[in-house]
Amino acid sequence: MRLMAFDYGTKRIGVAVTDPMQIIATALTTVHPQDIWTFLAEYLQTEQVETFVVGKPRQLDGTDSESAQHVVGFVRKLKKTYPAIAVAEIDERFTSKMASAAIAQSGKKKKDRQQKGLIDTVSATIILQSYMDSRNF
Repeated sequence: MRLMAFDYGTKRIGVAVTDPMQIIATALTTVHPQDIWTFLAEYLQTEQVETFVVGKPRQLDGTDSESAQHVVGFVRKLKKTYPAIAVAEIDERFTSKMASAAIAQSGKKKKDRQQKGLIDTVSATIILQSYMDSRNF
């Protein structure tokens, strides 16, 4: 079964998944928040997901950021809509900066590096990889 991670934003949600053996985290797509429930329903018809991993936005001091309230609502609805799938939350501080740096190092053109959707999917991948790394210790 796969793990699926979300980098939740009010304009876009970056989505990443693992392979069925949970070895590799891969960027999947970017979805508009109002379309996420349709996307999940369709995805889960063909793929099994063991755990949803949601990036939790935090301030530098560890307190919730302003956007955390949106994530709380998203997590609540995930749990209610898919009660059989575990939900894990992980600190997502610096993932957007890490994603931008990773994209820059990949040799992409500046125009491609500035695509917000690309940053969101790479951020979701970093969130997922962080979760996977934390489980292996």
